[in-house]
Amino acid sequence: MRIHKLKTVGFVAVSIWTLLTLSLTMAFGQVISLQFENDFFGGDSDKHFSHGTRMEWLSSPIGWITDEVDQIQWLGFQKKTPDSADALETRVSLSMGQNIYTPEDTTAVQWVPHDRPYAGWLYLGFGLEANQGSKRCDKFGLEIGMIGPDSFAEDTQRFWHSLFGLDVPKGWNNQLNNEPGLVLFYEQIRRYEVQDLFRGLNFDLLPNAGGSLGNVFTYAEAGLVLRLGSDLSHDFGPLRIRPGLPGSSYFRPKKGFLWYVFAGFQGRAVLRNIFLDGNTFQDSHSVEKNFFMGDLQAGLVVQWDSFRITYTQVLRSKEFEDQDVSDIFGSFSLSYHFD
Repeated sequence: MRIHKLKTVGFVAVSIWTLLTLSLTMAFGQVISLQFENDFFGGDSDKHFSHGTRMEWLSSPIGWITDEVDQIQWLGFQKKTPDSADALETRVSLSMGQNIYTPEDTTAVQWVPHDRPYAGWLYLGFGLEANQGSKRCDKFGLEIGMIGPDSFAEDTQRFWHSLFGLDVPKGWNNQLNNEPGLVLFYEQIRRYEVQDLFRGLNFDLLPNAGGSLGNVFTYAEAGLVLRLGSDLSHDFGPLRIRPGLPGSSYFRPKKGFLWYVFAGFQGRAVLRNIFLDGNTFQDSHSVEKNFFMGDLQAGLVVQWDSFRITYTQVLRSKEFEDQDVSDIFGSFSLSYHFD
């Protein structure tokens, strides 16, 4: 019955999303992206952060929003003329996603006290992405959604595991309770280009900082990404599902083939992670989280005309005290830029 409900809700949600994004794209442009993150790509399956899916639509620059963002003094954007290559541009984003979390031991039916809780997060996101040419990118956003059975995380995992003949985790009866979730976030990426190396190769540095506030995630973050490839000025790094190193949905389409490899790290000071701390207003399964943790990542970005494909391999440090080993998972994204 729940699987039938999942199919119905999923079909309706994807249909509405498709119609909405196509309508918005026809009216405003500009980039549509699809992301998948899964621990299957790390050689392990269904442990801790098990899976994430996210779809995002990004508009063309909107003039009046750009003017308002430019008036926010503490952001400190450089004042440039509109015809400058570094003129400020601000875009609106709309996203929808689902994250799935499971313990290491997915064979146990009963509650495992020292292992991570089962949990899901189904959300809608609304944001602004402001870039100062190829030098700087600022992202502001709000994500609202549901944690618990109404996130359909259990149903999604059961459906796909049954479809591919995989073992179905048995402890979902112990998942976190239903709770509305809200997250505010801000991220900033700076770009510092180094002189061309040789044969058209470029090298740059992308320091980043930011944070989030809400009953789902509350943390501060800072990190650095290094990139090597051809013409690195067309984007601000690969997309990731939060929490993770920030990247940019926006990229400039260019005729022909572009590529770059990258490596980076980010540290986070975590005050709240509902997927470890448990429900906010009800008793639920929880574990003792680590207040300081981080990600290492490396990967490849390939762009052909208006298409961009990225793959990122992520090593995430231990997130709670009784966790045995760090986590490894992969992140894949496909983006298309409507001219």
